[in-house]
Amino acid sequence: MTNFIKEKEKLTFECETGNYHTFCPISCVSWLYQKIEDSFFLVIGTKTCGYFLQNALGVMIFAEPRYAMAELEESDISAKLNDFKELKRLCFQIKEDRNPSVIVWIGTCTTEIIKMDLEGMAPQLEKEIGIPIIVARANGLDYAFTQGEDTVLAAMAQRCPSTKKEQNLKKTTKIEIENSVNFEVSNSQNISNEKNNVHNVLENIEKNQENSFKNNFMSKFEKSFFKDTFFKNFLADTLKKDDASSIFHPTSFIANQQMQHDQVSPASEAGWNSQQQQASANLQNSVILEENKLAEKDKSQNLVLFGSIPNTVATQLKLELNRQGIEIHGWLPSTRYSDLPILDENTYVCGINPFLSRTATTLMRRRKCKFISAPFPIGPDGTKAWIEKICSIYEKTPIGLNEREDKIWQGLSDSLKLVQGKSVFFMGDNLLEISLARFLIRCGMIVYEIGIPYMDRRFQAAELALLEKTCFQMNVPIPRIVEKPDNYYQISRIRELQPDLVITGMAHANPLEARNITTKWSVEFTFAQIHGFTNAREILDLVTRPLRRNQNIDSFSSSLGSKNQGFVQTNESLVSL
Repeated sequence: MTNFIKEKEKLTFECETGNYHTFCPISCVSWLYQKIEDSFFLVIGTKTCGYFLQNALGVMIFAEPRYAMAELEESDISAKLNDFKELKRLCFQIKEDRNPSVIVWIGTCTTEIIKMDLEGMAPQLEKEIGIPIIVARANGLDYAFTQGEDTVLAAMAQRCPSTKKEQNLKKTTKIEIENSVNFEVSNSQNISNEKNNVHNVLENIEKNQENSFKNNFMSKFEKSFFKDTFFKNFLADTLKKDDASSIFHPTSFIANQQMQHDQVSPASEAGWNSQQQQASANLQNSVILEENKLAEKDKSQNLVLFGSIPNTVATQLKLELNRQGIEIHGWLPSTRYSDLPILDENTYVCGINPFLSRTATTLMRRRKCKFISAPFPIGPDGTKAWIEKICSIYEKTPIGLNEREDKIWQGLSDSLKLVQGKSVFFMGDNLLEISLARFLIRCGMIVYEIGIPYMDRRFQAAELALLEKTCFQMNVPIPRIVEKPDNYYQISRIRELQPDLVITGMAHANPLEARNITTKWSVEFTFAQIHGFTNAREILDLVTRPLRRNQNIDSFSSSLGSKNQGFVQTNESLVSL
């Protein structure tokens, strides 16, 4: 056993300041435009950015995806053209063709280098086109390609409403406004529901108000005043006896007050005005009461999860929390822009993916949310710890989590036999390395090294603690964590350790395979459904696939009588064949 894999009692962190071999962060467009269904992503960059998106996403032009490229030419870079006019033309074209609810500008390396003021142009153009514009600088200056999503969500968090009223304003359309006005007017005045428009409704309300008031006023006036002999005698002396006898009838009284403008007429007019004011005051009070109820409801400790995952996986996590009596009040990002969650000081937020440290910082510092530091729901062990942490915040006792986790592990027994005792080496690519390493250690594998492009120890504190705890439980060496690893030194360590599997980026996969080192693309874990209890098999299938392939190749080589047991055959083996 080499000095590198000697057993350690605690986590060790190193930093090699190596080069970054990863995709460009603008690749986040590939999954975010599918998650936010009413969005449109406009990538502002050069032709190289366009070629990358076209090849990486593999979407044909006739598919009409909800993203596009605003290509910068040489004249744009030399500042000879007006960027605002060109972006305005493109945004108006997007509005005419697609009419999205939000347009997301994705900045690139070029926009950073030439200092394009995207944040300055977006608010002015947003007022002209009437569509929200979010600026996200998801350029290649980040550490990993998954941080592009982190940049977009951090910018989108600034647009989340802070109250229920503000959230409703985003959802309300012109038709909904007209319907709500008709509904409130009909309920407050008890008029017929069959009205053509709001103008006719208001006219009918005024007529009904006047008639009902006159009838009510006369009945009250007769009971309170006309029964008094003083007022009877006074009116009898003032008016003729014939008129005095008829004045006690309501209809005669209304006719007399309109023709003669007697003393009752000002009182009637004043009463009618006072009832109007009272009705409007009652309506206003009811609105205030409803707002207070909503405000009290908003003050409750709401839970918002941030991280882009498929809708099916989001539903699974929602059901898991519902079993514990916990409701999810929103997602960031939401399926539709108008459904963005309410964020305030009474909101708890919890992350789904380990590469969203910038979003977590924005939610805590800018929106004053309360962050739940929990392991990420990757694998049965991580999902259990994630739910337990959320339950502890809401002071709820977890129900049936141990039984559920044991059932999942029993269902994975066939794949666990294949990986137990095998070794794995993470070169680092997508910031999922810590969570995946913890899960594989729990499956019985030995992790030599965890290379990671960037490590935010505060955001992943709970995940690191669970990793250390898992190593003690499984009685395996604690792996060394190398931030920004140098690939030259990594390859030397791989030659020395000879791991059974290397999880690496696409740039190094083929060269390592040529040297009989089994590899797995780390980007596959980014696009696979790996969250929750039920998706643990998806992770194991990705890991065991190259191991099963090696077994099949070895058995095939043995059947042919080859001495070389590997995927790449040497010259000697070719001669023997």
